[in-house]
Amino acid sequence: MSKVILNISMSLDGFIAGSNDNQKQPLGEKGDILQAWMFSGEETSWTNSFFNLSSIDKNVFDSGAEKTGAMIVGRRTYDIVNGWGGSHPLERVPVFVLTHRIPEDPPKGTTPFTFITDGVDQAVKQAKQVAESKDVSVGTASVAQQCIELGLLDGLELHIAPVLLGKGVRLFDHIGQETVVLKSTEVIEGTGVIHVKYDVLS
Repeated sequence: MSKVILNISMSLDGFIAGSNDNQKQPLGEKGDILQAWMFSGEETSWTNSFFNLSSIDKNVFDSGAEKTGAMIVGRRTYDIVNGWGGSHPLERVPVFVLTHRIPEDPPKGTTPFTFITDGVDQAVKQAKQVAESKDVSVGTASVAQQCIELGLLDGLELHIAPVLLGKGVRLFDHIGQETVVLKSTEVIEGTGVIHVKYDVLS
């Protein structure tokens, strides 16, 4: 059964990008350290040769990619990275973009993009249908927050960089008033990163 999993790199104090994130610096000021683990080794990811990781980090990255059948991202992230030029780094994995307005001329590439204008619950429903038995990966803060608030998130896979950014884009800013109980299922120390997994219990 398909699960909705938040899979994202973050700072120890809960930021997924530094301040002033834009197309020239998608991860914001000093935010590159959050994803430095993806380029910290000499082993090339089978998912995309752009990523060169340590052996431990490669196993984490590639196993996550292998079980991903669809992704959901927010429109702000999509715009900041210019739609990945039409080709997301997870090659040929369908990407659902949550938005209020469908772009008129999106870049063309290898990734199937679907623009969802009627809410995150509909995005999750359609992404699960496409993913079939694989997981739906959530990769942006705004979508993650909405999924948590609506009880749509099944698990978290966080890649925590050893840095306190102090400011930027927070991951858990608006998640509603209900307590979310998690169960730790895995902790792996990588190169300049700690990989942690949680199941959402309630």
